[in-house]
Amino acid sequence: MTTELFWLVLSILLTAILWLPYIINRLAEQGFFKALWDPDGETETKVAWADRLMRAHANAVENLVIFAPLVIICHVLGLNSELTAIAATLYFFSRLAHAVLFTLRVPVLRILAFFGGFVAQMIMVYTLLMS
Repeated sequence: MTTELFWLVLSILLTAILWLPYIINRLAEQGFFKALWDPDGETETKVAWADRLMRAHANAVENLVIFAPLVIICHVLGLNSELTAIAATLYFFSRLAHAVLFTLRVPVLRILAFFGGFVAQMIMVYTLLMS
């Protein structure tokens, strides 16, 4: 497995599990059956961190849709390089930092972490367009 695919898999795993803490919070706040019996999907939480984590999760999903195909296209075309490996690593740690910083309500660093993920995406785009 290439470095890029390794970090892509970890980024997918991170995105796949980000929902767990806020769902556990809903279960704790509302109780198991009430949390499950929500036909409209409009439950509200008593703690702001859970809402912020939910938004961070949605943002991670939105960005993974951009990043994953870029990594896969680079891989299929054999364009992996030290730069794309760094970009894939940067993407993972940027998304992890973004989720934590968003949840903890750290504004400036959160934006910098988001920007790190964007830079990683642009490195992949650059690699593809310059090939």
